Order: sequence, then structure tokens, then C-alpha cells
Amino acid sequence: MNRTRGQVRAAVLAVVSLAAAFLVSCTPGKGQPPGPAPDIDHHNITVWTTETLPDRMAKLRAVIEDFTAATGVKADLVGVPSHRFNQVMASSAASGDLPDVMASLSLGQVRTMAASGHINSAANAAIVQSLGEQTWSARALELTRHNGQQLAVPGSAWHQLVYYRKDLFTKAGLKAPRTYADLVAAARTLDSPALAGIVAANKTGQAFTQQSFEHVAQGNGCEMVDAKGGITFDSPQCIAALRFYRDLLKNYSMPGIQDIDSVRSAYFAGKAAMAIWPTNMLDELAGTRTDARPGCAECIKDPLFLARNTGVVAGLQGPDGERPAHFGEVVSWTVTADSDAEPARRFVEYFLTGGYADWLAIAPEERIPVRSGSTANPAEYAEAWMSTPVAAGRTERLGSVYARDVLSTLLQGANDLERWGIVEGHGELAGAAMTELPIARAVGDVAAGRAEPQAAATMAAASLRSMLKSMK
Repeated sequence: MNRTRGQVRAAVLAVVSLAAAFLVSCTPGKGQPPGPAPDIDHHNITVWTTETLPDRMAKLRAVIEDFTAATGVKADLVGVPSHRFNQVMASSAASGDLPDVMASLSLGQVRTMAASGHINSAANAAIVQSLGEQTWSARALELTRHNGQQLAVPGSAWHQLVYYRKDLFTKAGLKAPRTYADLVAAARTLDSPALAGIVAANKTGQAFTQQSFEHVAQGNGCEMVDAKGGITFDSPQCIAALRFYRDLLKNYSMPGIQDIDSVRSAYFAGKAAMAIWPTNMLDELAGTRTDARPGCAECIKDPLFLARNTGVVAGLQGPDGERPAHFGEVVSWTVTADSDAEPARRFVEYFLTGGYADWLAIAPEERIPVRSGSTANPAEYAEAWMSTPVAAGRTERLGSVYARDVLSTLLQGANDLERWGIVEGHGELAGAAMTELPIARAVGDVAAGRAEPQAAATMAAASLRSMLKSMK
């Protein structure tokens, strides 16, 4: 995910794809890419990335240099900011100048490309089959497929988490907060004038509020839309999730408005026992940033105190839910329909084999591998990720800062990922909803006491139906 610090963003758009022909190659051994092929070593390919921060571009180019040395294929890297992605893609497609590979795509961007017929799904499928489908998270593959077509090749994930103070939970005899009932029990037990039981976003008009609520609501079986295009946000499951979220924050949290910054600040200051925030907080929690550093009383003597005493839960389950679920994003590569398919395939394969660990290490807190290893070594990339420095310029490794159970939860979290509208085939609606934020408005109204859960859900559902109608 390409982001500015202190922001979390995710948007999703619509579905369908076209396939193109592809030459299948031999499976690389030991996670290494095949050597240079004489018939393609004269080729250059163009790669777009939505990661445009200068330091990340520089690190990507370093991995590309290794790819060229290993394969003989040269790749020109072009940064395209996420907020201009749709515009640049449309104009480039019109002039016949699309790249061979697109990198670091969100689920929404993948579906935007697919809807426009810009994806070589046969090439993507062949990459997955060549490297071993069983080496990927099944959920990551499902989220990047539509009607049996592989729209993209998943590379990593980030997701929302419930962060909790393991030291406080242990002292109080509490279990990890994996269900609605667990959250309430822990928040009720630990809440005090000096310590909020939990902090989570409730600010109207902020995408982070909608993401935080989606994280909680999906575990209760709350869906925004069904496969037939029926808006379901006014369902009993969603109304119950709104009521639960309101009561949790009303009874056991800080008063007033909470947003992306205040939630993190409260947890960092040691003023909250639990917080809902994405995996992107992991490096900050380890004290790697000067502008967002843990400041709890214990952190003064031990800067890593909070990191070492924090546990995480990925999937939550409510009383109406069938299984744990949570919000997250899968970041992918895709080979375009206009690509020079063979060298493009080799590029993507390299970034999932010989170059995978280096690519993950660019931002390990937001690049959790969805391919845990190779066929020959099933844990190869998961182990490499756990051994990466917690941040650039630091010697501490993820595995030395965070307990094994924390890292295992992160690695397994991709298996529980849910995204409203994606699998149901309504990514365009999900993208519009994340732009217009009717659900964030509902959460804010309910949290502030301006509306009851049922009325707020009804109003949000009406807005969603209006959006869906305008798309037909």
C-alpha cells in the first residue's frame, strides 16, 4: 500500500475481465527465478507502481536491477500516484501506451482495470499455477479472482487489528478479544477514569471510521450488498453491529470524537487497553518515528515496552456471524492485456521468488506476505519477513520486537479478510461508498446520539441504493 503516514486509505471499484494468450514456463526451483532466456533478453518492459515515495521508488529500482541481472530483461519503473491512477490509465489506454505490468494495486484498482479490459488474466493465472497455487493464501486468491479469472497476482496484505495490552489482560485474567462478548468483557473490566477500555474511530466523514466499522461489522454477518445487487446494510446483522459499536464506545471509551490520529495517540500514551487500527502501526509502535512515538509511563525507561506488551487479534466474530472476519487490503501485480507477456510474467515471478523478501522488507508493517513460501520450502517467505528489520535504518528485527504469536496472527490474518462488495461483484459500489461515506455518517450519527441504529442503517441503505441505481 502506498500511503502517507498517519493515513490509511482503501477504495474499491467494479468487476469483469478479458483473457489473453500466454506461454507457460517451467516452475522455478528453490524459490529462484529461471535464468535468462536468449529469445527475450533483448526486451525492455515498462512497469507502473502506485508507490511513488522517493525512498520506495529507489528500493524498488534496486530490486529491479537484481531482476535484470538474473533474467536479462530490463524494466523501466514509472510512478503513478493512486489519486491519479484512473485518469492516467484511461488516457494511456486511449493512446495505446499501457505498461506491461502494474504493481502495488489495490483490490479496487484491479477491478477498475478488469472492467476496462486491460488485464491478461491468463498470464496471471499461469504465474499462480507455475509457482504453486497452494503456496498462496486461498483468501487472497479468491479476492483477486472473478468468474474463475485471475485478475491479479496477490503479493501482500495489510489489515485492521484489535491491539490489546497483554500485560493488563494477563493481570486481569482476560482472554484475547476474539468475539463481541470478549471485547465487552475486557473493556468493562479494564475501563477506568485513567484508562479507556477501548478506542476506535467514530468521526463522520472519515474513511477510517468506515473501515473500522466494516472491520467489526463483517464478523457479525453484516454485508453492504449481496451477489444479486440487493442492498443489505439495513439487515438485522448490520443494525446489531451499529448498536454494538455505539454501546462499546459510549460505555467504555473516551468521550467525544475519535479519529485516525486520536485512536493511535491514546493507545501510545498508555491511556487505552485496546485500539482498532491497521497493521501499519507496527513500526510506529516500535518507536521508529519521531512524530508518532509511544509515550506511556513505562515507555520512558523501555521504548519497546508497548510493542512487547501488545497482542493483536485479526478476525472478530459477532453473535450473528458464521465465522471471524475483518477488513483489509490485498496488494497485487497484474500483467496487462497489451503487455509483452513473457518478460512481464518473468518480472512478476521474480518479485514473488528471488526478489520477494527484498520487496516485503521495503515496508514490512504493511506488506504481510500472502505467499508464505515456495513449493520446496513452504515457510521460506514467512520466515524471511519475520527476520526483516522493523524499519529502515533499524537493527531490531520484527521477530525480536514482537512475539511469535503476534506475527503468526498477522500472517494468518489474510485468511479471514472480507471486503464489502468485492466477492459479490459490486466493487464499483464499494468504491463509491468509500468516497461518499454513508456508512461512516451512520456510525457518527449513532455514536453521537443523533440517530438510533435502525434509523441510521435505513438512511445509509437508501443512500447506497441511490448510488447503485446511478451506476446502471
